[in-house]
Amino acid sequence: IVFEGTTTHKTWVLPDAQIVKTHIMEGPWTVKFQAERGAPSQISLNSLRSLSTHEQDGVKYFSGVATYVNKYELSGISRGEKIMLDLGEVKNLAEVLINGVKVATLWKKPFQVDISQALKIGKNSIEINVINSWVNRLVGDAQPGAKKITFTSFPLIRPNTPMEESGLLGPVKIETWQE
Repeated sequence: IVFEGTTTHKTWVLPDAQIVKTHIMEGPWTVKFQAERGAPSQISLNSLRSLSTHEQDGVKYFSGVATYVNKYELSGISRGEKIMLDLGEVKNLAEVLINGVKVATLWKKPFQVDISQALKIGKNSIEINVINSWVNRLVGDAQPGAKKITFTSFPLIRPNTPMEESGLLGPVKIETWQE
């Protein structure tokens, strides 16, 4: 940054932004699964939880891209406000799309992104593509009688290997910040 001229001010402090409103995104969440990975095409979750705790083996042992879909209605935004999406806990990587437009890829904490520019007044579609590791799929493939989906030439995973948490764990919040 290059400044011209003179000033008597030696420093400038950015005003602190404060959260003025928080909306927790409740269920149901539609979760769509990548094809040919052993999971159904989609499920509905009333609340977010690790996919590894699901009753269906195809979901429990899923590895790949799971797309979480929900809606958010925006009544308005005031000058100086920004809308932040906070995904809470994600296992392991998330790609955020608002109204079909990619906003960010988040790979570490905090899983937060400014979605102000992508939102519109009224109903908005929120899609979160979550990519997990392949450990749970390998555990599923190691189960007796399992139809294998993956292949590894050096199998280190056994049927009793601990499962990893996977998916969007949340809580997912939409926060309005005011400067």
